[in-house]
Amino acid sequence: MKEDCLFCKIINKEILAKVVLENDKFLAFHDIAPVAPVHVLIIPKNHVSNIAHLNENNEAYVEGILPFAKLVAKELGLAADGYRLTLNTGAKAGQTVFHLHAHLLGGKELGWPNID
Repeated sequence: MKEDCLFCKIINKEILAKVVLENDKFLAFHDIAPVAPVHVLIIPKNHVSNIAHLNENNEAYVEGILPFAKLVAKELGLAADGYRLTLNTGAKAGQTVFHLHAHLLGGKELGWPNID
């Protein structure tokens, strides 16, 4: 855990979040600034800044995140219609909280962003 990390504080229950699903490795909770009708963040409980910081010492932190995301989507009723799972890595990619997290988006038809 990292003392000044917002998501670590959510994991430690120092900051409240609207939790969707939790297990021993991951926590899924609703984003406070949703960009879709359903916008959930999925985070590993062990701190790693992002994909670029994964190595042989911490890669197990994210092992199983895709099956967990699938369970979250099912819990939210998104499994039949589809959803998007996105991981931003670094500030230029739009990462604003430097604790690895996936955005699970759904609840409407999603377009593809225009990236210039």
